[in-house]
Amino acid sequence: YRAVTLYFLRNNIDLAEKKEVKKALKDINLEFVFNPKSNNSEIYLNGDNVEYLIRDLIIAEKVSDVAAIREVRELAVAQQKKMGAKKGIVMDGRDIGTVVFPKAELKIFMTADNAVRVQRRFKELYVKNPNVTIEEVKDNLEMRDYIDSHREVSPLRKANDALEIDNTHLTEQEQFQKALVMVRKLIGSK
Repeated sequence: YRAVTLYFLRNNIDLAEKKEVKKALKDINLEFVFNPKSNNSEIYLNGDNVEYLIRDLIIAEKVSDVAAIREVRELAVAQQKKMGAKKGIVMDGRDIGTVVFPKAELKIFMTADNAVRVQRRFKELYVKNPNVTIEEVKDNLEMRDYIDSHREVSPLRKANDALEIDNTHLTEQEQFQKALVMVRKLIGSK
């Protein structure tokens, strides 16, 4: 959704114009490419690595509006399902366990105290933009949570069968270890 948002912003797509949105979606090709230097898969938009660009606050301010558009969700969900068809994929998102992969073997729903989420996001954004304020980040997170939780199509919600990890007081390594325990438990039960 962030990459689609970037495309829409770059091409001045009016979100209120359905025909314009549908036409633009036909020109969007998304793919993940593994980067051995970062040891991560990175998102490519029409052949360009946009991983760094999509983390900008300007994208965060618009992504919920773009993600609420039914045609955008249909495109993204279809591409995500295609990526996950072979299994063995870890994916995050606000509707991954409820809409994209409702039959996933393991669903983990991550939560954290909002003040902690704001601080984490601020630290991430500050590296890229030292002019960003904590208030902007807080307002953006609250707005996105509200929009994503109340949208008509694929609202943000915890899947009934998802396991929850509150990572408010956990380091990244501790979060990983908790998730790994869940994976091992699942694998051991099969």
